[in-house]
Order: sequence, then C-alpha cells, then structure tokens
Amino acid sequence: MPKQVDYESRRRRIAEAVCLLADEHGPEGVSMRDVAARAQVSLGAVQRCFRSKEEMLLFAVDHVGEHITERVRARLAASPAQSAATALGHAADEIALLREEHRAEARIWLAFVAQAAVNEPLARPLRNSYAALQNLLARLITEATENGPADEGAAPPIPQVEARTLLALADGLTSHVLIGHLTAEEAEEVLHTHLVGLWERLRSTRPRKAV
Repeated sequence: MPKQVDYESRRRRIAEAVCLLADEHGPEGVSMRDVAARAQVSLGAVQRCFRSKEEMLLFAVDHVGEHITERVRARLAASPAQSAATALGHAADEIALLREEHRAEARIWLAFVAQAAVNEPLARPLRNSYAALQNLLARLITEATENGPADEGAAPPIPQVEARTLLALADGLTSHVLIGHLTAEEAEEVLHTHLVGLWERLRSTRPRKAV
C-alpha cells in the first residue's frame, strides 16, 4: 500500500524551517529550496504543501501566532485557581516574549511584523493573531472586574481598551529588549508597574459588600 502522508504535520515541520530561516535571513531571504533543505524534505514535498513562497510564509506567520496564543492559554489552564491579577500577569508575560528561551521566537515575530509593513497579505494573519490575543486579555480583564457595578465615583475600565493598551505595551517591550534599549529585567519592571496600576483600577470597580 502507498505510504500515507500526514500533510498537516509536514506543513508544521516546514513552517518551523521557515521560522528558523526567517530568524537568520529575514522573511525576504527565505526560499522554498532552502526550506526544503532545512526541513529535510524534497522541494517537491514543499511545493505539494504550498503553491508559492507567499502561501508558505502566510502559514508560518499563522503558525507562530497560534503557538504564542496556545502557550498563553496553556499557562492559564495550568493554574486554574490563580487570581485574576496573576492570570493577567502571566498572559502579558507570555505575550511580551521577554524570557531568554523565547528570544528566537521574538526575533522571528518581529521579522514578520517588519515585512508585513510593506506586505498586506502578510499583515492580515498578524492582525488576526493580535486580535486573538487582545480578546483573550479583554476576557481576563472582564473576569477580574467580576462583572460588578462600579463603586460610586469610579469609572469602570473598558476591557477592550485596557486590553489594547496592555497588548501594545507588551508587544513594544519585545522590540525594546531585542535591540538592547531595555534589559529583560527592566522590561519586566515596566510591565509589572503597568499591571499594578491596572489592577488598582479594576479593584476600584468591584461592588462594595453590604455591611
């Protein structure tokens, strides 16, 4: 019987090779032939999975975005009893890619972002990834307020606005660390300071308990 090919697994393997090459040469320096060599498959196998280099790059961008989003969700699921503040902090930390083991992934992400600035098809999956992360943060912020009415005089935070701000901060810190403007520790401090302020705003919107 002919050998069955797991094309989805092969596509992910090729996407990993694309990411490694994009880290070394930038997305514009990636070729299907080099990807085939790095993935240890034939050029024909790459071409059967992807009709063009652009289609291959689009899949790789989705692959990276989904990997980051799934890692955030996995970290939250690993500690279901954690407080809302802790969950939000963990999510922001994962998105910022500040730890040393995520440095290569951060370089790859920013390489795709830079290329997407002049490539609209590449920008679309990046926008989708950012939207998914923003919605996840907004959900955590909504849960932190416990859907309760605000204390008198306190303006309740708007989850999507707060999530957009937090996402932009975390994403910006990624590049600041990569270029050496901030150390990872300094970036963590910036993120922590923002989260403390956000948490204070969230606490001010919780309903007062009846005496």
